[in-house]
Amino acid sequence: MAVGIIAEYNPFHNGHLYMLNKIKEMFKDETIVLVLSGNFTERGDVSIIDKWTKASIAKHYGIDLIVELPIIYSIQSADYFAKGAVEILSSLNVDKLVFGSETGDIEVLKKIANAQIDDNILDKLVKLYSRTGLNYPSSLSNAIYDITGLRVSAPNDLLGVSYVKEIIKNNYKIDAITIKRDDNYHSKDIKKISSGTAIRDGLLNKKDIKDSVPEFTYKNLNNLHFVDDYFPLLKYKVLTDKDLSIYHEVNEGIENKIRKEIINSSSYDELINKVKSKRYTYNKIKRILLYILLGITKDDMKEVKDWNYVRILGFNDKGRKYLNSVKKNSTLKIISKFERNNKLLNLELKSTMIYSLPHNEKKLIEKEYKNNL
Repeated sequence: MAVGIIAEYNPFHNGHLYMLNKIKEMFKDETIVLVLSGNFTERGDVSIIDKWTKASIAKHYGIDLIVELPIIYSIQSADYFAKGAVEILSSLNVDKLVFGSETGDIEVLKKIANAQIDDNILDKLVKLYSRTGLNYPSSLSNAIYDITGLRVSAPNDLLGVSYVKEIIKNNYKIDAITIKRDDNYHSKDIKKISSGTAIRDGLLNKKDIKDSVPEFTYKNLNNLHFVDDYFPLLKYKVLTDKDLSIYHEVNEGIENKIRKEIINSSSYDELINKVKSKRYTYNKIKRILLYILLGITKDDMKEVKDWNYVRILGFNDKGRKYLNSVKKNSTLKIISKFERNNKLLNLELKSTMIYSLPHNEKKLIEKEYKNNL
């Protein structure tokens, strides 16, 4: 069988390498399958290095098979992110999912997941807390605590809960296993085991992050992409598009607030802080801005129902053999080449074209068409 990992590797750092080595120790002879998000990420951010480079780094450090999490899932909130990723792992007959979490306690995450699945009482409690003025994440956290006596708020714990929920709801034959993370995701200190946030901030501010990432990652930190590289493109789009309400999650007149505030904003952070509210959190606004930037409409998201493929980004010999063994019985079509008549792959291509603009990286666009395995 096989072990699954779901990751953004933005970038692949020492913490990721530690976890990967732990997985190899725990499951010595098993194939490791990675579901990797692409050029844009779950929090509405930009991947500092492109997906093909991320896949090559993952392969270099011993991951056997790397597949892409489609953009329709990779740039949405935790539940949608998890939905696409876990379905891919199930389709590839992966029977174990290993992920890092702040609690390091799978039983805690399972209890919280089950509380969210049985959501009749949960929904009522969330609404009650929302009426007191709390934002949705805080209301949800309080409601879960009332039901279970347990509370989690750290990002990897919340993602872990989403993974477990998908496994339970769909009766996937996947065992969820968690490894405790020791890095402080809030800290921006650069040390041997630093968070991805700290490393990205360090790179943005020209700090020396060499000791925080493996050697092969460091060699590939070229043509870095930061979200503010795209701010002029976003500003142009917001100011010239006649109807922003066609884009995914642009509802309740939030487009009017965005139009008003973007004129006097000079960065993503400044704009988001001017627009966010108790109802529209920082991360939600950031995702909305990404949907606008990429031109992802409400109609595009309806195409999710037609998603039927797993796209291969890379593999080694062991990964190739595993792929051949599961290909026939996979519930999703396995592809490695671009299909021009596939609407979702064309959405992927469009997002890569936009991603490539700051550095005019034509090769990234070419790679969407070519087999790069």
